[in-house]
Amino acid sequence: MKIPLFPLDVVLFPGAPLPLHIFEERYRDMVRDCLAREMAFGVVCAGREGLAVIGCTARIARILNDYPDGRRDILTEGIERFEIQHLDDSLSYLQADVRPFEDTGEEASRALREECIALHFEVLELAGADVQHIGLDLNRPVSFQVAWSLPADLSFKQELLGIRSDRERTERLLQFYRLVLPKLRGGAQTRHRAEQNGHVM
Repeated sequence: MKIPLFPLDVVLFPGAPLPLHIFEERYRDMVRDCLAREMAFGVVCAGREGLAVIGCTARIARILNDYPDGRRDILTEGIERFEIQHLDDSLSYLQADVRPFEDTGEEASRALREECIALHFEVLELAGADVQHIGLDLNRPVSFQVAWSLPADLSFKQELLGIRSDRERTERLLQFYRLVLPKLRGGAQTRHRAEQNGHVM
């Protein structure tokens, strides 16, 4: 199937929210066409090496603001992953023939999901992120649910997006948490000691 492409400095995951400010003329055209045809567009990570081959379609969930000069604020939601087969630059915005795909491997066990969520929240808290609004459902795979809020670089997130097994993706997340948590815990202990040293007893 052919869809419009929106190259961004972000990795979108299925089920993840993505607010966007649309100001370039070509992307105004793209959003207008998507709304008129009730069609999703593809979000692909654009890095120094070029466009990623794997992306995620985004559905326009809501128009937040329409500005007099034609700019728009929209809220989108990730739907499904795809692999780019062929690029088409015949319109003002980029298009691509893409092949959607889903997981083919097994799902993570309940125990792996629980461990993943526990370590994820510890990482967010130690990194100073706001975790109050993040609700997770343990009755379904959690890897995509946690990946979008993960404080990690885009290359790692892109790696997660391409993995076709929830179990493998969850285990990869656990490897990441176990690698970064000792550093985050050490930093938290150092800050705590520094704060205590500044107190008058």
